[in-house]
Amino acid sequence: MGTTEMYVSLDIGTTSIKVVVAEYINGEMNIIGVGNEKSEGLNRGIIVDIDKTVQSINKAIKQAEQKANVDIHNVIVGVPSNSVEIESCHGMIAVSGENREITEEDVQNVLAAAMVKSVPPEREILTILPEEFIVDGFDGIKDPRGMIGVRLEMHAVMLTGPKTIIHNTKRCVEKAGLQIQNIVMQPLAASSVAMSSGERDFGTILVDMGGGQTTASVMHDHQLKYTYVDQEGGDYVTKDISVVLNTTIENAERIKRDYGYAIPEETSQEEKFPVEVIGKSQPVKVDERYLSEIIEARLVQIFEKIKNELDKVGARELPGGVILTGGAAALPGIVELAEDVFEIPVKLYIPNQMGMRYPTFTTGIGLIQNEANLDEIHQIVKKYQLGIMNKENGSSNFKSEYPSEYNEISPLEVEKEKTVRKEKKKEEKWGNKAKSFISNFFD
Repeated sequence: MGTTEMYVSLDIGTTSIKVVVAEYINGEMNIIGVGNEKSEGLNRGIIVDIDKTVQSINKAIKQAEQKANVDIHNVIVGVPSNSVEIESCHGMIAVSGENREITEEDVQNVLAAAMVKSVPPEREILTILPEEFIVDGFDGIKDPRGMIGVRLEMHAVMLTGPKTIIHNTKRCVEKAGLQIQNIVMQPLAASSVAMSSGERDFGTILVDMGGGQTTASVMHDHQLKYTYVDQEGGDYVTKDISVVLNTTIENAERIKRDYGYAIPEETSQEEKFPVEVIGKSQPVKVDERYLSEIIEARLVQIFEKIKNELDKVGARELPGGVILTGGAAALPGIVELAEDVFEIPVKLYIPNQMGMRYPTFTTGIGLIQNEANLDEIHQIVKKYQLGIMNKENGSSNFKSEYPSEYNEISPLEVEKEKTVRKEKKKEEKWGNKAKSFISNFFD
């Protein structure tokens, strides 16, 4: 029989909270339950009311539990990339084993060494993404375990975010009675399904258009290289329609979904639809082109801002072009409009799972795929990071697979322990060569 694993993702968005329950059978994803509840307590992708957000999370979880016929306890949580900083980090240690064989403990220790970096008090480390390991000067190693060496180094990318955003997300999950299986940046999750391996390798831009904000991220060499958040999204298109046509937000949203089109030239002035205008007893007829002009103005503004930011890092020169996704990207004509603005190839990504063929579910599905496809090295990173979170928060609501004694060790304590161990080993009789090398290198 094939192996079966179950995953649950929690995507906390401005307009809706999505919960996706999936099982992996022999590497194939099978969606067995979905919860989709209107968001309360968020503004522009940021949690502003914890209690209301918790209520929305609980409703979405309950929906997913009923459809999947399972009890949900552990979730993979997505966090927005607002004010995220991407920087390089480096760790270096002496291999601890007597036989000099690199073990998982050494990987944990070099990870701890890389994390001993000054981070401002208002920021928190989201994750470490290893790029390569170096064993005694030999680089390009993806997994050093089992190799023989004296010195182990790691080059990685460190993602840090505002402590407030991360803490509030954790707090909401905790108050909802759930355990965190992993915390993943939303662009990383979405790109894992919206991009092919080649697109992530050669370089591609992902534009995730949510309700409260639009996020542009750049993947290259299978790493997140850049991210930018524009505090405008699909809700702003709806608000523009509401203000210009003098109708309620609810009517404006319905009009956008039923009659909206992103390119005015492809609409007709002859085709009209009724609009319930505030202060008038009878609906007013509005033509589709006028509506399209309202929509186009806001979308062009969003795309122009993103284009200017992408040009600062030369992202439009990458061969992969732009991939649009997110709930606001479902608007007809948006791909053609984006191509006119970005002046590079643009395509729309829609999940192909049955019952999930709508771009708003891209991040939710991506959170599961990202988690299911983690290699062993990234699993070690995840476990270590959750162990640190557990210790810092004094909470049991983080699912960590580390033994309890390891969870008690902070990065600084690992460094201290490593130094003490190194001093003790000087007194032991290893080979004279190894002893001389370590002493000269670290003293």
